[in-house]
Amino acid sequence: MIQREFGFAFGLSAIALVLATWYGFSVGGISTALNFLVIAVVLGVMEVSLSFDNAVVNASVLKNMTEKWQRRFLVWGILIAVVGMRLIFPIAIVAITAGLGFGEVASLALNDSTRYGEYLEQAEVVISAFGGIFLLMVALNYLMDPEKDEHWLTGFERRLAGLGKLDTIQALIAGVVLLSVTHFFVAPAEQLSAVTAGMVGLLIYLAMNAIGGLFDPNDMAAKAGAAGLTAFLYLEVLDASFSLDGVIGAFAVTKEIVIISAGLAIGAVFVRSLTLFLVHQGTLARYRFLEHGAHYGILALAIIMLSSTNRNVHIPELVTGLIGVTFIAAAIWSSVRANKRELAEGKSQVN
Repeated sequence: MIQREFGFAFGLSAIALVLATWYGFSVGGISTALNFLVIAVVLGVMEVSLSFDNAVVNASVLKNMTEKWQRRFLVWGILIAVVGMRLIFPIAIVAITAGLGFGEVASLALNDSTRYGEYLEQAEVVISAFGGIFLLMVALNYLMDPEKDEHWLTGFERRLAGLGKLDTIQALIAGVVLLSVTHFFVAPAEQLSAVTAGMVGLLIYLAMNAIGGLFDPNDMAAKAGAAGLTAFLYLEVLDASFSLDGVIGAFAVTKEIVIISAGLAIGAVFVRSLTLFLVHQGTLARYRFLEHGAHYGILALAIIMLSSTNRNVHIPELVTGLIGVTFIAAAIWSSVRANKRELAEGKSQVN
């Protein structure tokens, strides 16, 4: 089972590490090659730790997709995740915010990584507003779902579910948060771009959610292709929101775009393999609060990203990753306790 789920991840990771080592040797000899190898491994581990809650949420979507679309999520999705979301997408954002041509920014990424990193940091407000609002909607839509009958933090979540009965309340909350964050955190010269980016994140989420609502779960066989494509696109946008924070954080470790791409590729493929592992093992069913923990982790990441629209605020990636892992661990622990309690009550009733 491990080979089935993670064989592709180990194979691609080996190729990425070989390329990182070869690149280091070509530019600086054996010492540079070893240095780049270690950095690529560190970035891969960092990406997995930052995106573990992403894997859990992905699994909650992927479990309803056909096996064909699950395979496409792993194979096609990796190409989109590595090349599209972690290389082309940041270049496109830098090009838009800096007013430069895409080719010029791509050339900077390959030939002048220091300047590219500076431009990427200048775009951090736009990136944080977009990703923060999109992830906020993901968390609110789950936690405020009035049809959700399983609650982890019972009293708090029941109140949220009650509020969720109000139509579009999640979008209203996200809009108020965006305007408040922009007014109090963002410098006046960047407020328009921050609001625009946040609104784009909100509209993309609403569009994906609306399209997904067109497909009746009871009629999935007839519309499996269209429904699978919609879910696939949603997962890619979700992955983009997670990866943007990781791309910026990676530049704190190294300015070499080739090594960053190699390290983040390792993280991306392992997160996707982990997603399939969770689906095929039925982990979400065994650990009832796992989705709750993942969405609280996403809520925390959304808050962190929105806080980062203030250039004086910087929360280390290690802290961000630990927050997500802590929520996941707490959710698993609570699930195990709940399962044991139910088992004990069942035995007591039998006796």
